[in-house]
Amino acid sequence: MSIYTVHVPPARAQDSAPDPQRFVFVRDGFSFWAFLLGPLWMLWHRLWLVLIGYVVLVVLLQAALHVLGASASVTFAAGVLLALLVGLEAATLRRFTLARRHWREAGIVVGDDLESAERRFFDTWISDAPHAPASPVTVVPPSRGAPPGTVTPGSEIIGLFPQPGGSR
Repeated sequence: MSIYTVHVPPARAQDSAPDPQRFVFVRDGFSFWAFLLGPLWMLWHRLWLVLIGYVVLVVLLQAALHVLGASASVTFAAGVLLALLVGLEAATLRRFTLARRHWREAGIVVGDDLESAERRFFDTWISDAPHAPASPVTVVPPSRGAPPGTVTPGSEIIGLFPQPGGSR
């Protein structure tokens, strides 16, 4: 099971509710892609300040190892250790960038994968939210000749719903 932190974007309008489509789930733990392709991973997640710091750190590390006369194997080992550090701290780097952009941490959720974590978070988030009055859905009574439970065209329900006793 993985642990995810949930981040909510800053509100666009003063009284608007946050858009659930824009929520970001950051998985805590080692990131293989950040370890293997650190700078590309940083570009993919738009971690500009982190990327600049990484490039400066790599240049300073390489210059210091060159001045000290380190062998190629030591230089390679230092690069691998730096990549390992980026892989271990990838989630922290993403959370740092989101906090710097004024995203609010909405909570922590545990799930087998991202989809189950999202489902669990939004189930809790919706049940805790104050309920607004629901828009009425008009159901056609069976006396008008329509099958029971038929939804009128003006309602906001989209899709096919099974009818009791109906064929599959």
